[in-house]
Amino acid sequence: MADQQTYNYKVVRQFSIMTLVWAIVGMTVGVLIAAQLAWPALNFDIPWLTFGRLRPLHTNAVIFGFGGSALFATSYYVVQRTCHVRLLSDTLAAATFWGWQLIIVLAALTLPLGLTQSKEYAELIWPIDVLITVVWVIYALVFFGTIMKRRVRHIYVANWFFGAYIITVAILHIFNSAAVPTSFLHSYSAYAGVQDAMVQWWYGHNAVGFFLTAGFLGMMYYFVPKQANRPVYSYRLSVVHFWALIFTYIWAGPHHLHYTALPDWTQSLGMIMSLILLAPSWGGMINGIMTLSGAWEKLRTDPVLRLLIVSISFYGMSTFEGPMMAIKTVNALSHYTDWTIGHVHSGALGWVALVSMGSMYYLIPRLFNRELYSLKLVEAHFWTATIGIVLYISSMWVAGIMQGLMWRATNGDGTLTYSFVESVQAMHPYYIVRFMGGVFFLLGSIVMAWNIWKTIAGAKPATATIPAPAAAH
Repeated sequence: MADQQTYNYKVVRQFSIMTLVWAIVGMTVGVLIAAQLAWPALNFDIPWLTFGRLRPLHTNAVIFGFGGSALFATSYYVVQRTCHVRLLSDTLAAATFWGWQLIIVLAALTLPLGLTQSKEYAELIWPIDVLITVVWVIYALVFFGTIMKRRVRHIYVANWFFGAYIITVAILHIFNSAAVPTSFLHSYSAYAGVQDAMVQWWYGHNAVGFFLTAGFLGMMYYFVPKQANRPVYSYRLSVVHFWALIFTYIWAGPHHLHYTALPDWTQSLGMIMSLILLAPSWGGMINGIMTLSGAWEKLRTDPVLRLLIVSISFYGMSTFEGPMMAIKTVNALSHYTDWTIGHVHSGALGWVALVSMGSMYYLIPRLFNRELYSLKLVEAHFWTATIGIVLYISSMWVAGIMQGLMWRATNGDGTLTYSFVESVQAMHPYYIVRFMGGVFFLLGSIVMAWNIWKTIAGAKPATATIPAPAAAH
């Protein structure tokens, strides 16, 4: 068939555009709730504008809307290009696009109305959970079906990371979302008490470990060598990185439950596995950055490459900080403070968002057969985003450590030195700085959206011919 001689770029284009749309929607909500923490009157006493309802909307829109769309776009692009075949089924691929967008829209409708399961990163009510499962199974069929019909014997390492994230997220989602429905809008978790907490953080930390790490490492292993025009630094290290990370990450969840009713041995196991995780994480970071060996000067002239390399640096920093915060004595100070929020956002903004945006800058011009409209705007985006991240995470680090110290300070007679309200009051200037950091990052995203809009306006969708199979030797 003639149409089988080209790659399916249509679904990649659709997901790429929605990546930018959900970035701006999700980050706008994030900036609003950051402002509410500094100026609480900004919820206007409207229930669906309160922090408690908008915060899960923010996390779902940025993780699953922005991050999810970026993962679908890049995995569909990479699996076709590295396997030299069209996606298994155009119809099934289209179903994942429309199904995933429907899920995010339903999240945007239900969460502000207060319809929630109250599980971190898994707030959506059970009918939406069922829809997520259906879309994800179709996604797995398309991805692995494409790999099975590949014309290239070798499976490139990026596909290993994408494949691992697809399988693991499916297992995590199905088990954590197990519930007993009581009505169409309400259900009870299938687990109770400490078991529920353990299953939730097995899911919650691996939503970070697989959805927000393994998938985006797939991006790193494809787009960094492509943008740098260099081979990956060490292919052997990439394989070691894969297996070590996949085996270790899945055990790290209990470090979210230090000093709780969870058995002490389980907490300690989570801490030890988190510390071991440092090695494969830094192996991956070194592999990504050292891909620039012999081409460091490109960082001066290529702002897209700079976005990608700085994202890997933030990945390294976040994966050092995470294991440190998992140590029980450190956790005694950091737990429940805004230090955790700083850590999450050094990973979310510094690693996930920047590597996604760098990948989109590479991908979208090729999907529309156009040069990027303006490299100067990419430069402006890079600096605006970087300043925003630094303001955000440094304010939360300082504020979080201050919070922890205030909460544990005692007088000579053993009474608490500060009331909780005093610690909240002390946070105010830091919340303003955090809000400013969020505004900077959002402005950078808007600059990017404008640049991409100008790039693709009036462009015809590109097509790419699949190379003929190599002759047998």
